[in-house]
Amino acid sequence: MDLSTPNRCTVQGGRDRGPGDRAPAQRRGRFRLRAGAAGFTLIELMVVVVILGLLAGLVAPRYLGQGGKSNIEKAREHIESLGKALEQYRLDVGTYPNTDQGLQALEVRPDGIDRWQGPYVQRQVPPDPWGHSYHYKAPGEHADYDLYSYGADDKPGGKGENVDITSWDAAPAVKTQ
Repeated sequence: MDLSTPNRCTVQGGRDRGPGDRAPAQRRGRFRLRAGAAGFTLIELMVVVVILGLLAGLVAPRYLGQGGKSNIEKAREHIESLGKALEQYRLDVGTYPNTDQGLQALEVRPDGIDRWQGPYVQRQVPPDPWGHSYHYKAPGEHADYDLYSYGADDKPGGKGENVDITSWDAAPAVKTQ
């Protein structure tokens, strides 16, 4: 072995490769950073944080206000579903359950009702999305029956989440008598 020549070997194609060089296959997928280009400056990071904060400030209020709206929509869907069950009850029995029988007549046969074919709901009558019972009155003031929720505060009237959700606003009121 001749020690006077540098420690080099010739790679296919005639290119010399020194001891610190890597074969092309070993260099793939690795990043070489130049001196001074090791990352982001503090100013660049602050600009990105400010932009993200502005975007969150503009977009978040639109979506955070949707929680109450979804509860109102869920209450409307419950009222519509219970209305279909009440209609099926009326077709079987001939009348809607009276106020004293209430929505429980959709689950359990009321006393003295022979043509009851229920239960008319798959599960127990659900509470409204705020955990309160739905209010039911038959005969109703607006239709054959009135079915409604007073919203989050469970008091008549209100705005926002406290708005009243009613069967006569959710669907056209039809008097059959």
